[in-house]
Amino acid sequence: MKIYISFDFEGLAGVTQWSDVTKGKDFKQYYAMEQLKALLKPLKEHDIVISDSHAMGDNILWEISKEFPNVELISGGIRKYYMMSGIDKSFDRMIFFGYHSGVGELYSTMDHTYSSSSIHNIWINGKYMNETLINAAFGGLFNVPLAMVIGDDKLKKQLNGYFNNLIYVSTKESIGRFSAKFKPMKKLLEEIENATQVMLNYKKEDFTIFTFEKPIEMIVEFSDTLRADMVESMPLVERIDGRKVKLVHDDYKVVFEGLLAMTYITMAAKYL
Repeated sequence: MKIYISFDFEGLAGVTQWSDVTKGKDFKQYYAMEQLKALLKPLKEHDIVISDSHAMGDNILWEISKEFPNVELISGGIRKYYMMSGIDKSFDRMIFFGYHSGVGELYSTMDHTYSSSSIHNIWINGKYMNETLINAAFGGLFNVPLAMVIGDDKLKKQLNGYFNNLIYVSTKESIGRFSAKFKPMKKLLEEIENATQVMLNYKKEDFTIFTFEKPIEMIVEFSDTLRADMVESMPLVERIDGRKVKLVHDDYKVVFEGLLAMTYITMAAKYL
């Protein structure tokens, strides 16, 4: 079996602050590596590709492949398709690791959707979005289903009704934007390992290949009017009010690439 893992940081146990997920916080990186290893232990007989997708993609230590020689690591950035770099039709299923709720969720730790500084809200076909749904639909372009998510409890609530047989491990109880309640580490690591074993018992067709109905309409609301100013000259983009733009297309790949381009372009706003 070939499994694709997209790695994020904010949804993991042991972290509550932006400073916790900043490069150089070695003890926080240790928390991430311990949880990742619990996921990988039951997957030793399978081909694994991990896309390190938090910030600049330099969070996972390459040495993990010494203990898990079945793992290939995609690292660094900026890169094409960002959190979903490397996905293709050869994969049997996807796992989203360390994922978090979308922006605006009540009492959710470090809630955001693709950009904590630039994006205030995203809707696709009128439905409120988070990174899990956005990325799962990109995997859906290649007929790869989402099988498992490891993330905070508020994201689990947001995913209700979207996926069949989705295996979900709640890493923490989010109680505020920068606060959370953690269960004992040993207990969580056991839960991740056991849930991964359960996930392997399912067939590919048991899981949901997530897609959006066409035409696909994406509305992005930015944190301020400057960021909308910066992206409204993009092809296919329509300005609909001070902070919102709209992009409509039948091909989700175009919509996904449009969102990434908006994210990269508005990163420059902090220098203006």
